[in-house]
Amino acid sequence: MFERTDILSRLAGQVAERKAILAAASSCGLVAKCAALGGADMLVVYSTGLSRLMGLPTSRIGDSNARTLELAAEIRNVVSSVPVIGGVEAWDPLRLDLDDLLDNFLAVGFSGVINYPTISTMGEKWRDRRGRVGLGFERELEMIATARKKNIFSLAYVASPEDAKAMASSGADCIVPHVGATRGGLVGHEEGQSIQEAIRRINEINAAAQAVRSDVILLCHGGAVAEPQHTFEVYRSTECVGFVGASSIERIPIERSVKAAAEEFKAVPLPRHH
Repeated sequence: MFERTDILSRLAGQVAERKAILAAASSCGLVAKCAALGGADMLVVYSTGLSRLMGLPTSRIGDSNARTLELAAEIRNVVSSVPVIGGVEAWDPLRLDLDDLLDNFLAVGFSGVINYPTISTMGEKWRDRRGRVGLGFERELEMIATARKKNIFSLAYVASPEDAKAMASSGADCIVPHVGATRGGLVGHEEGQSIQEAIRRINEINAAAQAVRSDVILLCHGGAVAEPQHTFEVYRSTECVGFVGASSIERIPIERSVKAAAEEFKAVPLPRHH
């Protein structure tokens, strides 16, 4: 377990050394172990990661909070050197007490939280419908505010400048502009924005967050920001100091590596005497 002040100090140290922050999605022990060995500053665990490991497009699987809580033991069994952040579905109607829900995440060993699955990326119609019954984005804001009151480290996905302002006001330690589903790989979203468009959106979101609080840590995620060279472009053109990798860490590299390994083994010919 890592205290909020300790995590913030570790992240500040990386930036001071001109090293980008990396938050790596890890939905199984092997991915978590390898990501930590590769230098990830923190691991982020989402229930949606299970769909990626199933060979599916990123999808919400079953009872999101229950699945994420179950994953903690497997991840923390093999990684203790970096903080593990849990994805909280704040608008879960079966868990209306957010204070109690956060206590559950702490109890299984998460050192921080992020608002994921987030309703901010699900379209205005669904968001408005949920908001009318009190189970919309406002619940995510309340979850982050509750985390801050309990001195729990937090990241916040935001999809618009307005959401960025609200999350900064709620006390999120890190603001993460979410600019769309990650492109690339076998089940990625190939069409869509250019890296230039992603950077434009990131800058709008970052400016909104910084207008509220100058101390927020800005990370990037999604859309056309899928490969290391893309993050270089983002760092060069925005105030972001790191990357939250989900499909970019635990789906696309596995797809490539396993396919390549199978091809290499299959390409080995049998000797003539067989």
